[in-house]
Amino acid sequence: MFTGIVSEQGSVVSLELAPDGESGLLVVEAPETGRDLAPGASLAVNGVCLTAVTLDGTRVGVDVMGETLRRTTTGRLRPGAAVNLERCVPAGGRLDGHVVQGHVDGIGVLLEREDLGAWHRLRIGLPSTLGRYAAEKGSVAIDGVSLTVTAVSPPEDAEQWFEVGLIPTTLQETGLGAKALGDPVNLEMDVLAKYAERLLGFAALDARRGPDAGAAQ
Repeated sequence: MFTGIVSEQGSVVSLELAPDGESGLLVVEAPETGRDLAPGASLAVNGVCLTAVTLDGTRVGVDVMGETLRRTTTGRLRPGAAVNLERCVPAGGRLDGHVVQGHVDGIGVLLEREDLGAWHRLRIGLPSTLGRYAAEKGSVAIDGVSLTVTAVSPPEDAEQWFEVGLIPTTLQETGLGAKALGDPVNLEMDVLAKYAERLLGFAALDARRGPDAGAAQ
């Protein structure tokens, strides 16, 4: 588990994809985060939970599978690209952000950016299937950065979006400060909302089946 508090910005050394595009090896330079990393340890790269498989000084190699390449921006990374890095939170550690699993739900896009002096307002477009999980004053992880949602699109809008505010520290210490209009970002919506929706779905199914449905099976 992660908290969405980025420990440092690393950089991509290489990304080697298999000929079928269903797997790959991503190597990142992680001067601080990779210093005491052990094989098998978890590392969030732009919000994607990955497992360290090779270690060479401060260079960390992680396996990437087809599901990750399809659901995230990982396959678009190029050598030299900056990436947000975070180690998993230790048991008993402080939860300074929110519960982040490193399981990206989909890719969003930066629609608007407004410089308001002391902070920036960002509007992020997201797949319509994820719009239901964005709630004003709720939590979201963008490229692994824990943020608070400040505004959301109406449910009936065909194009769903939400907004967040970035303070100077976030602008300086994460890759979000350099994002340009049209850039893609990894999105992880609040896991609590997803579990609540799933439980409600089964509760509705049980109600339709009636109290004797379980016994009949």
